[in-house]
Amino acid sequence: MTKTDLLIIGAGPAGCSAAIYAARAGVKPLVAGGAVPGGQLLQTSEIENYAGFVNPIGGYELMDNMHKQCKRLGVEFTTDEIARIQGDKTPFTVTTTDGKQYQALSIVIATGSKARWLGLPEEEKLRGKGISACATCDGFFMRGKKVCVIGGGNTAFEDALFLSQFCPEVNLVHRRDAFRADKITVEQVKNNPKIKLVLNSVPVQVLGRDMVEGLKVKNVQTNEETVIPCGGVFVAIGADPQTSFLKDSLVALADNGLVLVDEKNHTTVNGIFAAGDCADKHFRQAIIAAGNGAKAGIEAAAFVNLHRGKI
Repeated sequence: MTKTDLLIIGAGPAGCSAAIYAARAGVKPLVAGGAVPGGQLLQTSEIENYAGFVNPIGGYELMDNMHKQCKRLGVEFTTDEIARIQGDKTPFTVTTTDGKQYQALSIVIATGSKARWLGLPEEEKLRGKGISACATCDGFFMRGKKVCVIGGGNTAFEDALFLSQFCPEVNLVHRRDAFRADKITVEQVKNNPKIKLVLNSVPVQVLGRDMVEGLKVKNVQTNEETVIPCGGVFVAIGADPQTSFLKDSLVALADNGLVLVDEKNHTTVNGIFAAGDCADKHFRQAIIAAGNGAKAGIEAAAFVNLHRGKI
């Protein structure tokens, strides 16, 4: 069994930020980033809203810089996938998918979330070329273009309102004519002249070879298919926190799988912290994940320094 001060599960913005702050506090973190460390940012071609970069930066480049910064500070990385956390107090036992075990004084969970996609054949090919799951991240690149938003919840409606600030037409496509979004948000959308509601309809094909050129939708009541010309398709049908490995642990989860944390990113188990999209029910932004990762790293380092000598 390998012993470590602090095990950080996840190597995205939250995990790296936690590692940086913990390392600077005199703790030696070990980051279990999985086979492809870096999280959802690896699939983002350009990031324009991360403070400190005059020009847009690629998601891969940003994460590569974070990993190099961590390593410069002495942070170690492993490609292990975590399968289970055991224990209700420090030290904790962590088991990987291949049976390896770690013993850690403290743990930071920073496993992120995974966006739900439509499952259309063209989706993966055009992702980052007009298809996105984050209007806040990529909406700016759609300035002056007609776009479509898929979904019927608060995220979809808020995305439509956000995009209407710089897109001449926003088509909100929803499979029903009733919505999960808050009533006040629904009314704001209905009263916005730039937003068109395309109801009782589902997307069946994204059109375009190298960039999105349109969206074909089918009316579920009439089976009629129509094409909506557009330069962008924003999928807002939810995201799934990557927390299934916690189901047998004592770390409490919300009904939707998010890790429950307090304002200092403490979970319900003393010594275990969580940050980033796996614990964020509102924003799901890289810079916010990094900020919460910093909080978790500071708190975890203080916990480790208080409990040194227990392993």
